[in-house]
Amino acid sequence: MYDVVLLTLGAAPNDPGGCGSGDGCCGSKRETTDSECADTPRVPVLTCVDALAARGARVETITARSDAEIDAALARLDSPARPDGLSWPDGDSKTRLVVATASDGQLRAVMRRLVRRYAPPPSRRPPDLAGNRTVPDLPPIGILPLDPTRSTDHRDLAGQLGLPRDPAEVAAAVLDGRVRRLDLLRNDGGSVTLDGALLGGADEAGRPLPWRGRVEVDDTVLSGGEDPILACAVGNANGYATLDPVPLIVGADPADGVIEVAVAVPVTTRSPLGKKRVRIEVRRARGRAVAVTPRDGALPYLDDGVAGELNRKRSWWIEPGAWAVFDR
Repeated sequence: MYDVVLLTLGAAPNDPGGCGSGDGCCGSKRETTDSECADTPRVPVLTCVDALAARGARVETITARSDAEIDAALARLDSPARPDGLSWPDGDSKTRLVVATASDGQLRAVMRRLVRRYAPPPSRRPPDLAGNRTVPDLPPIGILPLDPTRSTDHRDLAGQLGLPRDPAEVAAAVLDGRVRRLDLLRNDGGSVTLDGALLGGADEAGRPLPWRGRVEVDDTVLSGGEDPILACAVGNANGYATLDPVPLIVGADPADGVIEVAVAVPVTTRSPLGKKRVRIEVRRARGRAVAVTPRDGALPYLDDGVAGELNRKRSWWIEPGAWAVFDR
């Protein structure tokens, strides 16, 4: 039978944003509430523990408040020592990980640490690592959503993927379900993206603020830096698929091995009578990598729900099938 680690992220004792290298153990500070960071296990966690234990699993609940505490939990997924000394996931492990998430930012914080644990430095790249990857197959994880409403009102990644949300169903998927492998986006800022990123800001009324920058996908240039861009979406899934009411990313598949990218640009035209009209032009491309270089200073963005500012070129690239979830 399996040993199951049920990991919840909590606030650091002296720094609510201390876990996840700026993301906060509780994900984006804008999205979290005190209940999401509570030390007392929430009802879905306790229900999932009971369902796992009823099936004979040995369950340990851990609340991590720092990267070091996340790393200590993840170390249980390590393989036996390798001759090359690399930390590597154990493909035959009887330990399974469930991450209780109140936001996609929390899930991303755990995935960041998995990548940092198992990604070998370029100088020690082993021969058994796939040529199109910088990380091995990461251990599958169970996702236990703590907010059931996000499956309908604002779909989190678990909702987009159609993963079970009921704690008992999550437990069943972890013990008996299939492993579903998904693509991962890494970037040169040292982070990862599971769902997608939306680059660009808005005014107090919610209207997008134009910005300029170079956006290129593989060899395709969507903007050379002269256009006033209203938004740029970088998608692995469909969390940032629209700039209401304009569709940006259409039909992203988180397991197809490519990144979906779209930029929305206002275009002014004239009617036969000379009246000016503005329409939104959406330019789309898909590929293995995307680079965005802002031209007008700090560019606000959301990445898996976590807010930040981009001050220099940022590149994302796809790692096909690098991470995995337990599904029905």
